[in-house]
Amino acid sequence: MTSSVGSRRERPAKPPLSREWIIAETIKIAQTEGLAKATMRRVANALDTGPASLYVYIANTAELHAAVTDELTGTLPEDPEGTWAERLEALLGAYSHLLFSYPGLARSALQLRPMGPNTVKLFDRVLGLLLEGGVAADRAAWGADILVQHATASAAEHSAPAPEDTYAGAFAPDVVASINKTIREADAREVPHVAEHADLLLSGTPEQRASWAIRALIAGITATPLPL
Repeated sequence: MTSSVGSRRERPAKPPLSREWIIAETIKIAQTEGLAKATMRRVANALDTGPASLYVYIANTAELHAAVTDELTGTLPEDPEGTWAERLEALLGAYSHLLFSYPGLARSALQLRPMGPNTVKLFDRVLGLLLEGGVAADRAAWGADILVQHATASAAEHSAPAPEDTYAGAFAPDVVASINKTIREADAREVPHVAEHADLLLSGTPEQRASWAIRALIAGITATPLPL
């Protein structure tokens, strides 16, 4: 019979626990199970250690989720070719798509407002593109915050929720169809403007509407002075 000592020696050696390893394992869990499942205990189990070991590197679950968001933000691609506005739209679209890809990540980012080094770099890129476009520095500074918030909120609205989420079915096809039906059948006596322009309210693809929203925000940021 193999002794317990012998069996332990035959196991492959685990890499030493580190903040980077904890974050990497959390990303794996978030990708397959949703970020809400990536608790300190769940991550510790995946790393074959106890939750207390993680607290040496991460203060709590909120800090862990913020660290995951920042780590993933660091994977955003470099700016493509194009005008400053086209590159800005592409950057914000890529950020929104990144958050959209991990269930629960966008809503976590919206609530926690992570501000790690990669998130600061994202703000720097957005701010730099606005300045490149000739936007006044004060408007660009406030505008960068608005644009990143919009990209985050848009991803949170449309991202796939975790199965146990109270609002998991909010964007199911039948729910969307019901919303469209409500708009199209609106009573012109009660909501005359909605009834008259129902087709316009429901027009456009999600991609078209997302692109227009960013361009509309940029136009507003460029044209609107800060309050005195």
